[in-house]
Amino acid sequence: MRQLFLCVVAVLCQSVFADVQSLKQRISLQYPKLALTDLMTTPIDHLYSARLDGQVVYLDESGEYLFTGAILRLKDQKNITQELLQNKASNLWATLPLQDAIPIVKGTGQHKIAVFSDPNCPYCQQLERELSRLNDVTIYIFMYPLRPQSEKLTKQVWCSPNSSYAWQKLMQQGINPVASLNCQNPIERNLALGQRLGFNGTPSIVFANGESNIGFLSADQIQSFWRQHGL
Repeated sequence: MRQLFLCVVAVLCQSVFADVQSLKQRISLQYPKLALTDLMTTPIDHLYSARLDGQVVYLDESGEYLFTGAILRLKDQKNITQELLQNKASNLWATLPLQDAIPIVKGTGQHKIAVFSDPNCPYCQQLERELSRLNDVTIYIFMYPLRPQSEKLTKQVWCSPNSSYAWQKLMQQGINPVASLNCQNPIERNLALGQRLGFNGTPSIVFANGESNIGFLSADQIQSFWRQHGL
């Protein structure tokens, strides 16, 4: 009986995987510019969820129709969309390529935060002053040059002997880095990552529980978030 049960489960899993894969292939062929990620099944038959520009969207099994908005389960008023957002958020931090960020550690470094930042963004510069007020924190800076004039600066920072020092000098004192551009850097990957996450502005902040915020936050707001969520 146990072997029969395992066989049934295996067949069902293969069927679900095949359905998701076939839908993914169909969409990529018919709509190659539609940048969907995290395509998966939902509790509703023949309905799939995906992520598009940082938002949860839904597709039918034909791949011809795309829906946005909240889905509620009437029997218990459960917000299916909110649950999907929370599940995706919980996985976000674990999938961040931290090797492509500049780590800045203060004190014990126990609190963790990731910041997508553009050196020519005034609010990013303001955020840097607020980040300097935080204690016992590890800040991962993903340089994210949405402005064309920022690309050279970010590459020079990365190529500097001490990138965290070069970044803080640039953002807090306006001292430009002098390093050459002759090193491999993650800037293109960071741009692709931010766009995939729907970060269409800077600064964009990701907390260790996967929740994110586009826009400026003060040090007090960040610390309040940590206390509220036990981070």
